[in-house]
Amino acid sequence: MTGQQHRAHAHGTGPDADTRWLAAAGALIVAFMAGEVVAGVVAHSLALLSDAAHMLTDAAAIALALAAAKIAARPPRGGYTYGLRRTEILSAQANGITLVLLALWLGYEAVRRLLAPQPVTGAVMLVVALVGVCVNVAASALIARAAGPGARRSLNVEGAHAHVLTDLYAFAATAVAAIVVLTTGFDRADPIATLAVVALMLRTGGGLIRASGRIFLEAAPAGLDPAALGAAMAARPHVAEVHDLHVWEITSGMPAASAHVLVAPRQDCHAVRADLEALLAREYGITHLTLQVDHVRDGAAARPAASRAAPGDPDTNGRPPAGQELSEHCEDAHGPRYRPGDTGGFVGKGRATGKSRE
Repeated sequence: MTGQQHRAHAHGTGPDADTRWLAAAGALIVAFMAGEVVAGVVAHSLALLSDAAHMLTDAAAIALALAAAKIAARPPRGGYTYGLRRTEILSAQANGITLVLLALWLGYEAVRRLLAPQPVTGAVMLVVALVGVCVNVAASALIARAAGPGARRSLNVEGAHAHVLTDLYAFAATAVAAIVVLTTGFDRADPIATLAVVALMLRTGGGLIRASGRIFLEAAPAGLDPAALGAAMAARPHVAEVHDLHVWEITSGMPAASAHVLVAPRQDCHAVRADLEALLAREYGITHLTLQVDHVRDGAAARPAASRAAPGDPDTNGRPPAGQELSEHCEDAHGPRYRPGDTGGFVGKGRATGKSRE
């Protein structure tokens, strides 16, 4: 018996980011970036050019987010049973990789200028940096408005917002470097500011790569412990065992789960399934849920973990080895088994542990 919950989930277009605000933020960034490139060349400032390069990745991130949002909104068809929602994740990963590669190049150039400093025009640096702070504050506000309270969490929008905030900090560092150049004539302040920007770019790019990689590898959503989830499901009334538990994300902000649930004899499978669906939706935000629910045969109900015999050994009443009587439905179950009485750990191949498996 299987059941699938769809009360709060649909594969079609959801209340995603308002693309008009994203487009406005992108246009603002592109316009300022063009002026910053000119200013960086005139002032011989690597810090300004690195800021412009970072803003180029911001513009690319927003453009990819806009394209991915349109593609991901298409309804499922053909072999794409989940639709094309993971195009958002492809976009985020491509953006993160580009950001890291660009940071490595800028870091190399910054080290070269530290070893052989070049004169820079501090006044131009300062003016452009202060204008850049204002532009990034405005762009950040536009992106925040796009990802309003009713919008689904999107790794693309989060990445674009993080980029703009990183630019804001980078322009602040450039302004400080410009003040140092103007007051002391210390030209190495420019590549030092560039290295600060590089560090921020590596942090942001690495975060995007890690987050998108988790989704592609179908790991459990960050912050969700599958062992704790399995133990919580097994603790519900009339649940004898939970196994084949899988938790993943279809795309950012859209978790999904599936499991095989064994129910105590002569209990209502439908009521148990409805209770588990309500638990996962309420406590874990999982509304895309598929459960296979079966009864345990009479006399084979789960015993509390504390009363189980050692793995492979019959208990004192001559019953089958621990766990064997509940394995008849799945001879080759994937992952751990969770049963009533387990304290947040899992039982797998006859042993219990408190570690989480992804």
